[in-house]
Amino acid sequence: MEEPEFGTELIVSELVTNTVRYAAAPVGLRLINQGKLICEVSDGISTSPRLCHARIMDEESRGLFIVAQVAERRGVR
Repeated sequence: MEEPEFGTELIVSELVTNTVRYAAAPVGLRLINQGKLICEVSDGISTSPRLCHARIMDEESRGLFIVAQVAERRGVR
């Protein structure tokens, strides 16, 4: 695989950070290269993360929104 671009690093970093910060152990990261990179992050919680829309002065709740925007621009989910 070639050197990952910044958007890929941002997505993986944000997903893993959110999982470590807000989820329960065990935390897992799986990267699959099948022509396209697939990133799977898992944790010990059975619910899916919620996409939040942060208010202007909020210092948190922007990460998954940014991940969704970067991924959408690349045509991925």
